Amino acid sequence: MSLRRKEYIDRLVDKKIEEYLSIFGAVSIEGPKWCGKTWASLNHANSVVLLDKEEMREKAKLSLDLILEEERPELIDEWNLIPEVWDAVRRKCDETTEKGNFILTCSTKLTDEKQKEKIHHSGAGRIGKIQMHTMSLYESGDSTGKVSIQDMLNGTLKNELNDKITLQELANLIIRGGWPSNIKTPEDKIGILPKSYIDAILDSDINDNKKRDKNKMTMLLKSLARNESSIANKNTLLKDIGEYANEKETIESRITIDDYLDVLNRLHIIENQNAYSENYRSPNRLGKSVKRHFTDPSLACSCLDLTKEKLINDLKTFGFMFEALVERDLRVYIEYLEGKLYHFRDNVTGLEVDSILEFSDGEYAAVEIKLGFNEVDIAKKSLMNFYNNMVKKPKFMCVIVGYTDVIAKDPETGIYIVPITALRP
Repeated sequence: MSLRRKEYIDRLVDKKIEEYLSIFGAVSIEGPKWCGKTWASLNHANSVVLLDKEEMREKAKLSLDLILEEERPELIDEWNLIPEVWDAVRRKCDETTEKGNFILTCSTKLTDEKQKEKIHHSGAGRIGKIQMHTMSLYESGDSTGKVSIQDMLNGTLKNELNDKITLQELANLIIRGGWPSNIKTPEDKIGILPKSYIDAILDSDINDNKKRDKNKMTMLLKSLARNESSIANKNTLLKDIGEYANEKETIESRITIDDYLDVLNRLHIIENQNAYSENYRSPNRLGKSVKRHFTDPSLACSCLDLTKEKLINDLKTFGFMFEALVERDLRVYIEYLEGKLYHFRDNVTGLEVDSILEFSDGEYAAVEIKLGFNEVDIAKKSLMNFYNNMVKKPKFMCVIVGYTDVIAKDPETGIYIVPITALRP
């Protein structure tokens, strides 16, 4: 009998957890704090060990066998606090032919070299790894799910109308974020949780194995937020910080910024959207820089003290944050479909495509993201330019829009037009 919580909202990742438990001896789930890893794991577990409790850690230090003999599947939450758990679980899996014995969760990748030395085996073949994210709009009930990516892939999308959404409602979805515990929070309080998340990072999490300057990390977070959804290299970030920071806050070297970005990656605060480079006629012109995102757009809004009113009064910033929202959802959906999310840029012509969805069979789709319906024609032109330069053509192309109720296939170009509040995998 699972330990499913009554208030639990089903997640897309549940299917993968169930599948992996039938294939591997154990499953490891990584992702940002508060994204729902523990509750999702409890939905599949019959027992639980919480290593963030001191008494449980002390018991584990005496003997790992004292915590690894509960009813299976057994959830070991925040296993990274006792790194030796990894090898112990792997050995337990070797002792039986049974699958689905353990579920391991953690919010922070191991950093300290002494910690890493305590793990002697990758777990390959025994421990299946799953990446978890904050909730998509489909999971939180804010997308009708009238259009699936599979529909577009199969060419079966039907023209219809979706529920209408206002700019105010769209702004609230961005500021609220996909945090499960924030879904039902009153509208006037939705910014509190993301702000608390950022405060927790700055007050303690950034000092995992060494002391880091809180002021400088604050300025880096602000710079990343100002450059959300853009291809900002380290020199751009350093210059941006220099423009806004005082002498105390300035980050002087690439070595420092490398270290600070690394800890943000390990804490699952930021995610990189890699560049797509297949099938283009002029590969020597392709950009290879990553597009940087916060793991949830609400964190970027929090770093810049953005409110619903500020977004509506600054449509350019609103557009970047909307793109971040869409690409968060696309990442969740394409990973559910066993694919990958990329972006595209030609450094010579400046041609860009916001998102490339690569499917497991090598087929791909090109997606442009626009806040308003009035920008759809510009997006279609850009997509057709991209299409004409590709050796292998995309399986489909799509413009994902924020402020529209139209679900349609453009009769001239075959490009789909879809509101983000209608999308599902």
